[in-house]
Amino acid sequence: MAISLTKLPWYAQIGAFVALAIGAIGAFYYYYEMPAREGMVARGTQLESLRRDIATGSGTARKLPEFQAQVADLESRLSSLRAVLPEEKDAADLLRRMQTVATQSNLVIRSFAPKAIVTQSLHAEWPIALELDGTYHNLAVFFDRVGRFTRIVNISGLAVKGKDKATPNSTITATCTATTFVLLDKPIPPKPGAVKPGAAPAAPRPKA
Repeated sequence: MAISLTKLPWYAQIGAFVALAIGAIGAFYYYYEMPAREGMVARGTQLESLRRDIATGSGTARKLPEFQAQVADLESRLSSLRAVLPEEKDAADLLRRMQTVATQSNLVIRSFAPKAIVTQSLHAEWPIALELDGTYHNLAVFFDRVGRFTRIVNISGLAVKGKDKATPNSTITATCTATTFVLLDKPIPPKPGAVKPGAAPAAPRPKA
C-alpha cells in the first residue's frame, strides 16, 4: 500500500526527510568515503616507502665512490695474491726459473722431480724434489735468489754431502724439496665433522 508523505503530519514529514538524509549520508560514507580514505592511506604508505627507498638510494649513491675504491683495492690485492699464488701450476715455467737461477749461482740441477700435490682448503702445495751440484757458497747464493722470487717457494728437507773427488766448482751435492703453492679457483669446503685447526676436540660421551 503506497503511503503519501503529504498525508502525514508535518513533524512526521520532517522525520522522514531526516531519516532519508541520514540513510543517504550513511550510504555515501560507506560506499564512497571509506574506500576513498582507505585508498589515501594505502597511497600514503606507498609514498612513505618510496621516500625511504629514495633516501636509501641517495645514501648508496653518495657512498658509490667509496665502494668503487674498495673494489679497486680488493682487485689490486687479488692481483698481488695471484702473482704470489698462481691459479695454475706450470712445471716448465718453474723449472726454467730454477735453471736460470742455478746457472746464475754456478750450480747444476741434477734432477727435478715433482712430488704428490697436497690440497688444502684455499690452495694446493706442490713439492718438487731437487738434486743440486756445486759449492757451499753457490748453494747459499741459489737459495737467496730463490727467496727473492715473486712466487712463493719454500725450501725444506735440505741435505748436503761433500764430494770425495771435489773440483773448484763442484765440492758438494745437495738434495732438498722446493714447495710452491697454487691458488685454487674454487675453495674446498671442510668435510662434515672435521675439526678446525686450533679447535678443541669434542669431549667423549660417558658410557651408560
